[in-house]
Amino acid sequence: MDVTYYGHSTVELTIKDTSILIDPFITPNPHTDALVDDLDPDIILVSHGHQDHIADAKAIAAQSKADVITNFEIANWLQERGIETTTPVNHGGTVETDVADFTYINAVHSSVLPDGTYGGNPGGFIIQTDTETVYFSGDTALHTDMKLHGERYQIGTAFLCIGGTFTMDANDAAEALDFLQCDEAIGIHYDTFPPIEIDHDNAKQVFEDKGKTLRLLDPDTTHQT
Repeated sequence: MDVTYYGHSTVELTIKDTSILIDPFITPNPHTDALVDDLDPDIILVSHGHQDHIADAKAIAAQSKADVITNFEIANWLQERGIETTTPVNHGGTVETDVADFTYINAVHSSVLPDGTYGGNPGGFIIQTDTETVYFSGDTALHTDMKLHGERYQIGTAFLCIGGTFTMDANDAAEALDFLQCDEAIGIHYDTFPPIEIDHDNAKQVFEDKGKTLRLLDPDTTHQT
């Protein structure tokens, strides 16, 4: 699986030539040089309704005709704005596709769409392919559902928010890896705004002290899991 990180919480996974774009925050994102017009995903995942996760979902879905997998309220909101390729899901539900299964999971956060519309309950995703399982936390506090996910799935890579203030910080995210029974995290939701700026070396040390690894990817770079 190839991982392209665009900064903040925007991640593109490439699995068997299928592009999966998560939480598309491109145009207002200070950490990416990517352009909306250059993105052509097959699937878009939206974790919740906040602007820094859904900013470019409508534009990218309109041009790419990607299937947008998100909660019921956000799917309806997009449909009302002309996006017909949506698949609604809710907590505990799984959307099965040829390339992966996407399970919508709990996140402890809030969710209001950019125009003030109620955005349903926030979430994250467990992504299961033929060869690996990926955990994408969305914006969340540390919570004990993670223990259940760790018991149920063999999670190879976990995308975890680490910026603090609005979500977990590095300390909580390192503990989340214990809950998930996973050894490696890729950090998301940090450094975009002053309240979530972090000390990279300190964050990595927090994970190392627990025998874990934190990867902080440079924006607009592609890596393999």
